[in-house]
Amino acid sequence: MSEQPARWTTATVHPDMWVDPDDDPRNNDGPSPDGELATLQDFLTDYRLTLRMKCEGLDAEQLARRSVPPSTMSLLGLVRHLAEVERGWRNWISDGDPLPKLYGERDSDFHGAIAEPAVVDAAFRDLEREQAATDAALTEHPDLGERVGRDGIAVRELLVHRIDEYARHSGHADLLRECVDGRVGQ
Repeated sequence: MSEQPARWTTATVHPDMWVDPDDDPRNNDGPSPDGELATLQDFLTDYRLTLRMKCEGLDAEQLARRSVPPSTMSLLGLVRHLAEVERGWRNWISDGDPLPKLYGERDSDFHGAIAEPAVVDAAFRDLEREQAATDAALTEHPDLGERVGRDGIAVRELLVHRIDEYARHSGHADLLRECVDGRVGQ
């Protein structure tokens, strides 16, 4: 008998999907957004939703479950990590003193991802708050070519970097979720 969970999905139309197209909150029936900024924001929104979908329906122990040794990666660790990097991106925008880290020293976002409901609740609150704060900071800079912060990073580069970060970690979340309970899909 295997300790690995059986692979499964709730999708019935395409068995390699997370959910059926009509149930996928990332699908919209309208045309794609007009303009580069709207397109970048749309992709970011979809990857953020993907991460949340991969975490839905799991308890604290499942969210905190580590992948494979020696990795400290878990779904909860990813949520905490993304909250931390959202805060860090605001430091890229600002000319002022850097904001302090949310979770302390390097890799504390993953090391502190423990199976306690209060830690899970705090992580999701942190992520939502940090995403909203970074989004708000960027609304002050609608010109994608504008250079911001001490290092003069282009707003476009920052947005693409955010999409890249969420996309990479959505891929990690796919594998982590499959290891936790066998659920598969995009």
